[in-house]
Amino acid sequence: MKQISEPKPVAARLRPNAKFIAGATLRKSQPARKHQSFGSPGSQPRNTQSAERNYQRYLVLARAETLAGDRVAAENYFQHAEHYFRSMAKDAN
Repeated sequence: MKQISEPKPVAARLRPNAKFIAGATLRKSQPARKHQSFGSPGSQPRNTQSAERNYQRYLVLARAETLAGDRVAAENYFQHAEHYFRSMAKDAN
């Protein structure tokens, strides 16, 4: 299993929406595709390995925030981890 890198210090992180805002301006300037798939995103099988990797990553981040004393950020990361935990359980069935 690939080692999970240590989380970056709080000061080194980007704002949560920085990538979204930057990406939104680029997406608007691109022409629309002619052949779009209108299928349900839930109809395709999910990658369980990605879900497990994200689950482990968010657990590491949550524990780091707990040690740093930021309970709110830790709870946020634990909730993200729980989402991926439920995704893995759903894919197992």
